[in-house]
Amino acid sequence: MARTADDRRRVDLLERIVDYVMENGLSDLSLRPLAGAVETSPRVLLYYFNSKEELITEVMAGARERQRAIFDTLPRRADSYAETVRAAWALMSKPQHERVFRLFFEVYGLALQDPNRFPGFVTRAVDDWLAYLGAGARSDGHTAADARAIATVILAGYRGFLLDLCATQDRKRIGRAVELWIAALDAIPSPKELAGARRG
Repeated sequence: MARTADDRRRVDLLERIVDYVMENGLSDLSLRPLAGAVETSPRVLLYYFNSKEELITEVMAGARERQRAIFDTLPRRADSYAETVRAAWALMSKPQHERVFRLFFEVYGLALQDPNRFPGFVTRAVDDWLAYLGAGARSDGHTAADARAIATVILAGYRGFLLDLCATQDRKRIGRAVELWIAALDAIPSPKELAGARRG
């Protein structure tokens, strides 16, 4: 179904709101300054999004789509964890993506403090990415449990290094740490080796 002019207006407005929130954060978000920044009025914001809470929910959905767009460009088939993860880190750690992850970490912290403020956010932030990252390990022959554990190691690495990078901007130190982490990932036993260890 084709979008109406009103639908297009809402989508365009949301894109500008997501840009604003990524630049300024959510903690002190107020409708009047937001409306001024995106060249509209608080009344129009409430017309399209009903409430501040619904607006924030829509902003997070928009930010999530941008984050997924980053991941969608990553290699899906590679000869080793090292090749895949190094390419992923090189992409995610680019300065132009920093504000996406800054917003993610801000909301993650707020959701941990008050789960009711962003219902389901923390669960989705973990489970969605474990499923995504574990798919490759499953296709390599790992059991569901091992694939989920491997995905956990990868996800923890990405997020830990990204948080450090957002906080310190120490690319040289973090880059060296990432290389050590990648070397450790390539030492993960194969499905056959893990099965043999369990039998032993």
